[in-house]
Amino acid sequence: MAAEVNIVSVDAEHGQRLAKFLIARMKGLPKSRIYRMVRRGEVRVNGARRPPDYRVQRGDRVRIPPFRSGPPPAPGGPGPGALAEILRTATVYEDDDLLVIDKPSGVAVHGGSGVSLGVIEALRRDDPSVPYALAHRLDRDTSGCLAVAKNRPTLLALHAELRRGAVSKRYDLVVDGRWPAGLRVVDKPLARYPLSSGERRVRVQDDGEPSTTAFNVVDRLGGATWLTAFPRTGRTHQIRVHAAACGHPILGDAKYAGATAQVHPRLFLHATALTFRLQGRRVRIDAPVPREFEALRDALRPLNPRVSRAD
Repeated sequence: MAAEVNIVSVDAEHGQRLAKFLIARMKGLPKSRIYRMVRRGEVRVNGARRPPDYRVQRGDRVRIPPFRSGPPPAPGGPGPGALAEILRTATVYEDDDLLVIDKPSGVAVHGGSGVSLGVIEALRRDDPSVPYALAHRLDRDTSGCLAVAKNRPTLLALHAELRRGAVSKRYDLVVDGRWPAGLRVVDKPLARYPLSSGERRVRVQDDGEPSTTAFNVVDRLGGATWLTAFPRTGRTHQIRVHAAACGHPILGDAKYAGATAQVHPRLFLHATALTFRLQGRRVRIDAPVPREFEALRDALRPLNPRVSRAD
């Protein structure tokens, strides 16, 4: 439920850190949300901003803003509060204009197509005062950097950067087989098509949208290759389809890898870095590869101990 603005006078709690004082009075609200409210000035002490470690004094008047606690779970999916807390834990960058999340694999960016709750719905329900909007998208099974604008000017600025190709995206991926050393750029047009179930897929098609991805070999493993990918266009499933079209589908890709997908616990595709300019400054954000990538490397390397990164 939602609480109203409350002004509380400090008495016996004097000497407590402001954060602890608030946690005791905002039960059910994630600590990350409370700290964010303090940083943004929604909490005031005697009308002024104070940091979370400020020691409240007897007679201080603390403004506690409206907050939402205990939201009902969404039908058919995790509760928005639980998902929002997972996303807050995965936050790799945040300022007044932008939030970047290291999105877990298996989490959709928005609801629909059988998914009742996605990243954007969870964030909006957790903090309705912020008009969160996706600056770009990631496939549900792809993990890594997902940028979310916190206001319309930032959203428009990032969309403009994307349109002019000024946003650099790096992905890490592991593909089946030995990727050819000389295959550096894949330039194949892509087109969407529906399955009989209504699910959308993408394939290489002569009259499709121009699509280009640059690939580099990072490591050669037993029967697989670790690559980085830098998409120069932003088509749906672009990296996945380009890799599969070259005969080296991404491990764990249930849509495009066929039978090889069944033996892996996840899609081995991760958005590792975003680089762009925002309000005249260069921003680079990194999300290290998940543990599953290193575990896969350790599992595959003994199959061929003489493999090397050199081509």
